[in-house]
Amino acid sequence: MNIPQKEYPRVVIIGGGFAGINLARKIANKNIQVVLIDKRNYHTFQPLLYQVSSAGLEPDSIAYPLRKILKNHKNTFFRLAEVLSVNSDKNEITTNIGNINYDYLVIATGTKTNYFGNTSIETFGMPMKKVPQALNIRSLILQNFEQAAITHDRETRKALLNFVIVGGGPTGVELAGAIAELKNHILPRDYRDLIPEDMQIYLLEGSPRVLPTMSEYASKNATKFLKKLGVSVHCNTLVENYDGRNVLSNNLKLQSETLIWAAGVTGNPVMGLHADALIDRANRYKVNAYNQVEGYDNIFALGDICLMKTEAYPNGHPQVAQPAIQQGVLLGKNLVRLLAGQPMKKFKYKDKGSLATIGRNKAVADIGQFRFAGFFSWFIWMFVHLMALVGFRNRMIVFFNWGYNYINFDKAARLIIRSFNKPKS
Repeated sequence: MNIPQKEYPRVVIIGGGFAGINLARKIANKNIQVVLIDKRNYHTFQPLLYQVSSAGLEPDSIAYPLRKILKNHKNTFFRLAEVLSVNSDKNEITTNIGNINYDYLVIATGTKTNYFGNTSIETFGMPMKKVPQALNIRSLILQNFEQAAITHDRETRKALLNFVIVGGGPTGVELAGAIAELKNHILPRDYRDLIPEDMQIYLLEGSPRVLPTMSEYASKNATKFLKKLGVSVHCNTLVENYDGRNVLSNNLKLQSETLIWAAGVTGNPVMGLHADALIDRANRYKVNAYNQVEGYDNIFALGDICLMKTEAYPNGHPQVAQPAIQQGVLLGKNLVRLLAGQPMKKFKYKDKGSLATIGRNKAVADIGQFRFAGFFSWFIWMFVHLMALVGFRNRMIVFFNWGYNYINFDKAARLIIRSFNKPKS
């Protein structure tokens, strides 16, 4: 890996997500050698991936180079690599570019899409966890528009213009609202030879209401906003099969060339740790209040990949950005304390609230005991996400794009940069 011989204790961080970069920043310029490893050379601001997939933003406005994050910090190194396994007996990890020893290992690998064993949906459905996947969705949506404009068969045209989103959490709700705005504002102007009413957006959710992790107030208003935009919302609906054209559920049959899977995630663990450290059902590492993986003193797990049971969160903290950020910051402080011979502090999650936007001037917010819906929530959502972006340039680009889109009712990034070849059913 060509990492210099360590002068200080070496902390190896696997994963450049919210937890990984906040930890790296916290211990940079300390008497610690930091090695950050990731399969991609950029950090992705995942809460805005849906805007890339719906042509609202370009990917470079929500991605930030990991080397640029670390460039002003001494004793920090980045390696573009895939971690294959961990050997805890040797304090060593194996990657596709070589091995490296560690004094402390931090696993912050996040999650991957969970298809719940449904191979047909995994084959033909569209996930949205990474930038390339969001670009695939964008290309497919625009390709469907182009194909619908030239097809003579009405049933084929309707299938091309039917968009099915599975999963009524924040990702599914926000994406449904964004695609509905394409229908309402872009389709009539760009594709005058298509009938907007032929385009339908279906949001399918397995539980009794959308946004099941938020308040009933948020759920009720989100449903109202979605229906106002023209989205067909179906709760208590479990998708059983999708062959690339036909969507089969427990109470609904649809024809659609596009099924976007936002129905769940599972942990993305690293091989090598003993089986008792991992909770099989969730694929998440069991950690104590200091984020130490069960059975290890010098291996930690942060963010979505870890499960810390507390009285307030018996099933672990929510798999969103804030717990990952807060755990990364605290572990940075704890590692400095640990190396100084001082006791570590236990993690206590500070819930800053939950937000979801459903298009222009429409959002819902649960902040403490307060519940909001409408323009004020939308403004809060915009401000929070804008400030959470990494890098001044990204904030300015997103701010400019949002302002342009708001004034012109436009989505300027509707480009088919590379066509997406959907698997044949």
